[in-house]
Amino acid sequence: MKRESGSFETDFHLLYLTTELARLDLLIRREVFRWQQAGQDPSHAFRGLTISLDEAEALAHRPVGTSWGQTSSLDPAEAEQFAAAQAQAEARSREMLAAHPDQRPRLVQLTHHFNLSQFELDSLLICLAPTLDLRYERLYGFLQDDVTRRWPTINLILNLLTPPGPARWSYLAHFADDAPLMTNQLLRREAVETNGLTTPLLAQALQVDPVVIAWLLGRYQPTSLLKEHAALTQPQPAEAEALVPEAVASALTRRCSDPTGRPLLIFSGPDRAAQAAAMRLAAARSGDPLLEVDLAAVIKDGVTPVEALRLALRDSRLTGAALGLLGWDSLLSADDEPGLPTTLLAELERQPQLVIVAGREKWAAKGLTAQRALFWADFPLPTYAQRLALWQYFLAETAAEVELAGVAGQFALSTEQIEDAARLAGHLAAQAGESLHERHLFAAARASSNSRLAELARKITPRYVWSDLILPPNRLEILQEILATIRNRPRVLEEWGVARKLVPSQGITILFAGPPGTGKTMAAEVIAGELGLDLYKIDLSTVVSKYIGETEKNLEKIFTEAASSNAILFFDEADAIFGKRSEVQDAHDRYANIEVSYLLQRMEAYDGVTFLATNLRANVDEAFTRRLHFAVDFPEPKVADRLRIWQTLFPPDVPQAPNLAFELLAERFKLPGGNIRNIIVSAAYLAAADGGRVTMDHMLHGVRREYQKMGRLVDEAELQVER
Repeated sequence: MKRESGSFETDFHLLYLTTELARLDLLIRREVFRWQQAGQDPSHAFRGLTISLDEAEALAHRPVGTSWGQTSSLDPAEAEQFAAAQAQAEARSREMLAAHPDQRPRLVQLTHHFNLSQFELDSLLICLAPTLDLRYERLYGFLQDDVTRRWPTINLILNLLTPPGPARWSYLAHFADDAPLMTNQLLRREAVETNGLTTPLLAQALQVDPVVIAWLLGRYQPTSLLKEHAALTQPQPAEAEALVPEAVASALTRRCSDPTGRPLLIFSGPDRAAQAAAMRLAAARSGDPLLEVDLAAVIKDGVTPVEALRLALRDSRLTGAALGLLGWDSLLSADDEPGLPTTLLAELERQPQLVIVAGREKWAAKGLTAQRALFWADFPLPTYAQRLALWQYFLAETAAEVELAGVAGQFALSTEQIEDAARLAGHLAAQAGESLHERHLFAAARASSNSRLAELARKITPRYVWSDLILPPNRLEILQEILATIRNRPRVLEEWGVARKLVPSQGITILFAGPPGTGKTMAAEVIAGELGLDLYKIDLSTVVSKYIGETEKNLEKIFTEAASSNAILFFDEADAIFGKRSEVQDAHDRYANIEVSYLLQRMEAYDGVTFLATNLRANVDEAFTRRLHFAVDFPEPKVADRLRIWQTLFPPDVPQAPNLAFELLAERFKLPGGNIRNIIVSAAYLAAADGGRVTMDHMLHGVRREYQKMGRLVDEAELQVER
């Protein structure tokens, strides 16, 4: 029967391990035989728990640095027999390796990856044995003269592996904190403290780390400290390359395909998913598996940064995998000069595998020597062309059936957000029982954007369309131009290269000026609805603070959250901060001007769309106006416009009396659309309680109440109509 290759590989690793344990068995059998020769009685009921006078005297005469077994010498025939058996065991191990030159057992890999000496390898085997066969527990209890001590101590290892005498003490260095077995956490010491005193080094028990045991048995199982934040994979280049910018992918292929060296790759930027994909691509090009560790999540769970990095480095060496470290920023210190301790830098440089570190901020790699090459790559949010390609990739077969330019152009999403949105759009379409449509993509993109902006601003759901806007024709033309500008930003700024020299950001800032109720908010709603973007309204009068510096903090919070929200910002009551900058008379004047300058800078740096609404255009500083993309005046409506507003806003389902005269209302009352809306709502409530039809009396009563709210005088003659 033909054995499957995967099964053969597993059996080969375990067979080699069994062969090496057989070699260990010879050392144990020899030591047990010596103990018997020295007169130790294994059948004594209280052996190791009591000491007789004869035993005490024997201990006093035993040479320093020897065990009971080492006080007894084997006769030449026995010594020759053990030596021959040992040689045969070593030969069997060599024969297995020679018979399968294309296979390297995991135990040999471990020895190579951590540069272990023969003594260190045998020490590891001694500690590993009880986890594979419980008979070793009893044997170790016998050889340690204490049936309760079932795990090997450092003293037992020295007894089995070193000659008697003071020379054995030099081997203690192999169990120091900076020795390979310990610094790589292959072994763990059990240093018990009793009454404030720590167990002597020789008496400390040793265990193999569970991660090492699992790997030697055929699988990688991250330590509980790394939990689910570590994963070992065999990445495929085709899948990874589709998510990595072309220029970065080409550079990685060149750097990582060179077998002569393993560079240190340093990734930075906000697109975490693209960084992770680039890690997989780099590992695939180098021909290695990838161990991916989320350092930020591990440290958040309470693991110290130093331990988190050392565990990751250990597991990378153990598995022979390239190491990808996400959340690298969490490892760096919070000092003005971020960096790593010298010892960690040295360990990072000594790592033989490919290492990739990824974070938001660019790491300068200060403190590293020239031992290994460095390569930096930036991962900003995808450009329009990249976003379009990502939407096509994640939507797969359905990409050709739906228009993607709109959602790719209006939503500056990361790779991960586009993947989530593409999946959600499919669910939305399936739930509606429809084929995938652009509206599903827009809804999914909005849901995948940052929603925390709702904690700082009021979200407005667009309700109006172009026909609801009653404005002079030239104002409507400007609004259409604004819409076209926003829609065509990707083509003009990115494809045509206008952004490279002519504009500092992709942001568009628009000023709406006019009296209250003239349609400023409605116009913003119409544009947001046409674009399929969320609209958030911020009242600047609530943002401005009398305390110096607080206004800037409030604005910074808003713009920080807005940067990943893909939303339109609508700043109302802009007069609170955008009035004419005054001459400096005192400290408050100076800081008021600083607030204006700060907001101007933040708006110019913001890549989204910002609307500013003011009641008085004359109060806006000319220096600010010059930096706007558009400025639209919303005038008080004339008679014809007011008539259209009355007719447009009055709901068709509301019952109305025959004498309802919108022409009279439009001509007599010079009110903007906001006030007209309030009057219609008030009249509808009055009619519901009085006959069920809206009459002129209800309308005129609504006018009276609106005038009173506005603080205007009520001319009763105007509120009279001929019956």
